[in-house]
This record gives sequence, structure tokens and C-alpha cells, in this order.
Amino acid sequence: MDGEGVEGERPPESAEVEFATRLARGAEERRERLDALIEECSTNWRLVRMPVVDRNILRLAAFELEGCPDIPASVSVNEAVELAKAYGGSDSRAFVNGIVDRMGRQLGRLEARGKRKGKGA
Repeated sequence: MDGEGVEGERPPESAEVEFATRLARGAEERRERLDALIEECSTNWRLVRMPVVDRNILRLAAFELEGCPDIPASVSVNEAVELAKAYGGSDSRAFVNGIVDRMGRQLGRLEARGKRKGKGA
């Protein structure tokens, strides 16, 4: 049933389709830069050796972190982890979480570990 969504699920709303299109197009347009960022933030993993699902989740998260200042970084991290849990392998959640966290810190969207906003020195 083309255009009616997944069986048993409601069809996506136009705003959801627009958002998904924004992410997919943005990630594709910046793919080279995002891939470099992912590899820079992964330890001992080349992009081509990453599971394809994880790699594409990381691309979407990288685009959100780099190109969508309207999306809080913590939301990007959480959504990437949820996608990894739902569609990745048994180790995907931790793998994706670690790399997205590093990307967020490198891009200045997340604070370094151990620091908290609003706390005195």
C-alpha cells in the first residue's frame, strides 16, 4: 500500500516527511565532510569497516550536530542511540553513542565530560 505508511502505523505527517527529507538531503550534500568528521571521532574504525546501518545513523547525527543548530545536541545524541538500538546490531548503541558524543564535543555542541553548565568553578 504505497504512501500509506507501515502496516498498522499511521501515515507520516507532512512536517515529518519534510524533516526526514531535510536530514537525508543535508547528509548527502555534506557527505564528504561528515564522513571525515565521523572518522576523526572514531577510534580505530575506518568508515568503510563500520556496519552500514551504524554508518548512516552517524551521518544523520553528524548532519544534525553540524548543520541543524535548531536541534539540541542532546536530542541528536538520543535519537541516534534510539535508531541504533532499533536497527543496529548488538553493539551499535554503545558504538554510535560514543562517536556521536565525540562529534558533539568536537563541534562545540556538547560540553566536555565532567563539566556541567551552570556550576561554579
